Amino acid sequence: MATGKSEDLGKLLLRISVGLVLIFHGYFKIVNGIEWIKPMLGGVGLPGFLAYGVYLGEFVAPLMVILGLRTRIAAPVIVINMVMAITLAHRNQIFSIKEAGGGWAIELDALILLGALALFFLGGGRLGITKGKNPWD
Repeated sequence: MATGKSEDLGKLLLRISVGLVLIFHGYFKIVNGIEWIKPMLGGVGLPGFLAYGVYLGEFVAPLMVILGLRTRIAAPVIVINMVMAITLAHRNQIFSIKEAGGGWAIELDALILLGALALFFLGGGRLGITKGKNPWD
């Protein structure tokens, strides 16, 4: 059984891995724009303005997760973002295996989604800005 310190270290590593991987995707969209997402949303009957949510789901929420700031609020934002990303851009790959290397075609997306879901249930731990003192941390 893990001690409190090792549990908190594990949560920190999970926060960093989920947040850091995703924040680069958000940074790319900040620099290059999100206009290309709007037609994908329209293709499934959703309004294009929802594309702006990617800034929350791929930059703001991952930053909050990395910092350990309201992790249990930021993590579901990431989960929703990843569900949308899989639905919009990768739905045809859900049951596919990559030709190069044999991995699951959506393994990175799934790992981020499930890591964020785990953070929602676990919380961010005491190794963050708010030291886990709030139930939403």
